[in-house]
Amino acid sequence: MSDKTIFERDPAADPKRQEINPLLKLALELGPLLVFFFANSRGEWIAEKLPALASLGGPIFIATALFMVATGVALLASWLLTRTLPIMPLVSGIVVFVFGALTLFLQNETFIKMKPTIVNALFAAVLLGGLAFGKSLLGYVFDSAFKLDAGGWRKLTLRWGLFFIFLAVANEVVWRTFSTDTWVAFKVWGIMPITIIFTMSQMPLIMRHTVDDSRADS
Repeated sequence: MSDKTIFERDPAADPKRQEINPLLKLALELGPLLVFFFANSRGEWIAEKLPALASLGGPIFIATALFMVATGVALLASWLLTRTLPIMPLVSGIVVFVFGALTLFLQNETFIKMKPTIVNALFAAVLLGGLAFGKSLLGYVFDSAFKLDAGGWRKLTLRWGLFFIFLAVANEVVWRTFSTDTWVAFKVWGIMPITIIFTMSQMPLIMRHTVDDSRADS
C-alpha cells in the first residue's frame, strides 16, 4: 500500500513532508475571512458591479458565497503546494460549505453565524476527547514548530480544548446579542487577536516542556 495520503500527517510520522512558508500559511487561513469581511462591508457595491451576485440577497449572503469560494481556493492552494490537505482548515472548510449552502438556500443568515460555534465546539470535542484516551492531536495544529515532552502536550491540549470552548461561547454571545456587522467585525478582527494573545500566553509552558532534538529522537 502506498504511504501517500491526501491529509496532512503528524510531523512525527512524516518529518520529510513539504512545508508551507509560515506567512503564506497564515495568508491562506486568514484570506477567506478578509474576503468575508470585505464582501459584507461592500456588499451593495459588489452587487452593483456584479449584478449576477445581487440575486443571492443582501451583503451577508454575497459575503457567504464569496467566503465559500475563497475557502475552496485556499484549500486548493494548500493541496497544490504540499499535495496534502491541512486537517483543521479542511474541517472548518467542510462546515463553511455545508452551513454556507444552507444560508444561501434558505436565505437565513443564522446558519453561517453558527458555523464558528460548530467548528470550535468540534475542535474542543476532538482535542479533549483525544486527551481522555491519552492522545494529543496538537501535532496537526502546531506542525513541527515545537517538540514537547508528554506532560507538555497534555497540558497544551487541555488548554487549547478549553480555549476552543471559550471561542464557541463567545461566538454565540456576539451573534445572538449584536448586529450582523458587529458579528462579522468580531469574527475577523476579534477572534484573530484573541487567538494570537492566547497562543503567546502559552509560550512559558512550551519553554518549560521543550525537549532538545537528541532527547526527542531517542
